[in-house]
Amino acid sequence: MSDYRIERDSMGELKVPADALYGAQTQRAVDNFPISGTPMPREFIRALGLIKSAAAQANADLGHLGKTKARAIRKAAGRVAAGEFDAQFPLDVFQTGSGTSSNMNANEVIAHVAANAGVKVHPNDDVNNGQSSNDVIPTAIQVSATLLTTEQLLPALAHLRKTLEQRARELRKVAKTGRTHLMDAMPVTFGQELGGWAAQIRSNIERITDALKRLRRLPQGGTAVGTGINADAKLGPAIAAELSRMTKVKFESADNYFEGISSQDAAVELSGQLKTLACRLMKISNDLRWMNSGPLAGLGEIELPALQPGSSIMPGKVNPVIPEAMAMVCAQVIGNDTTITIAGQSGNFQLNVMLPVIGLNLLQSIGILASAVRLLADKAIAGFKVREDRIKEALERNPILVTALNPVIGYEKGASTAKQAYKEGRAILDVALETTGLSRSELAALLDPEALTKGGIHGGSAGG
Repeated sequence: MSDYRIERDSMGELKVPADALYGAQTQRAVDNFPISGTPMPREFIRALGLIKSAAAQANADLGHLGKTKARAIRKAAGRVAAGEFDAQFPLDVFQTGSGTSSNMNANEVIAHVAANAGVKVHPNDDVNNGQSSNDVIPTAIQVSATLLTTEQLLPALAHLRKTLEQRARELRKVAKTGRTHLMDAMPVTFGQELGGWAAQIRSNIERITDALKRLRRLPQGGTAVGTGINADAKLGPAIAAELSRMTKVKFESADNYFEGISSQDAAVELSGQLKTLACRLMKISNDLRWMNSGPLAGLGEIELPALQPGSSIMPGKVNPVIPEAMAMVCAQVIGNDTTITIAGQSGNFQLNVMLPVIGLNLLQSIGILASAVRLLADKAIAGFKVREDRIKEALERNPILVTALNPVIGYEKGASTAKQAYKEGRAILDVALETTGLSRSELAALLDPEALTKGGIHGGSAGG
């Protein structure tokens, strides 16, 4: 038996693997783009299947496609969406900038699956009825990114925020040395520090949720250039409504198809918010690494869960592997955003021509953030232990606590007291007892670390 068959398209005959469910146009793209070996993401293929299914139903309801063909297309497209035929989507992400090859890949696979089930449908005339690659691919990017964000990233962020808030409540009365410029500063509580992180995550959830409002406005129905040529004017809204029914996510038909086809502004906006999130997560990860550093020669404020040996040569070494992994994810997301930003500028007249690389990078950013965020919550933040002995020792020796005496003894005397404490390596309370004329009980009240985390003025009128 031959290991290939002959398929035909508008450009002629072509050899296609005998067991392939795709046809000539897909094979041409396989031959033309042997670049990276990286196919389009699973979430993108899922979105293509959903769109083709929704389009078949909408066309049938509008009288443009027979019910038998529509049912066959829907059944085949549903199997594509479910991931049954992912191996039949071999195209490299670095292909034609419109993603036409991926659209035809979906059309051909769905047509072959329908034919194998006994219903002959044409990949262009039936599966692609009322559609163009130029509206299908931007819509697939928006649908896939919306679903991945809604189903995975936002729940992961909500879990991280809840974990941070819980640890903040547990540690609300545990004071520690605050730091600015990586140098000792006035005290804060662990609760305040973690509460600040939780607020950052909450703000990022709000930003991403707001960006999704625009990402859910689909350009499907604009066909080739945005005019909607060869499509029923009701098709775009009907597809959006069907996608909403299928996914339980509220999609809308865009008010202006030209915007959604000629630009990728909604994808660029979401990527920007993911970059903002990456900046926050990088900050949290680095704070955790600093707090965990040592444990003897570093800050040693906390002890992260020990997950694996940290060195192939140094026995007993344990490293902060989860924050490190999170930081690398953040670096990748920031890099992906640069790619998406450049690609987003590549809208020439009526079409953006870097669509596949936008889809790849956007979906990767969402997916790796969702996974890493849960690991950060569960394997770092939820289980770290506070080393209260180290924290207490650092607080007692922190000369910056003298700031609380400013209203009582004045800035100049406070500065000289702090310098003496630094120079002699003594507790600030003991030095202040010698320099301020205040009693030990007065100083203990004024320099109480937990009281100082509440702000305000802790002394009487300025003097000395």
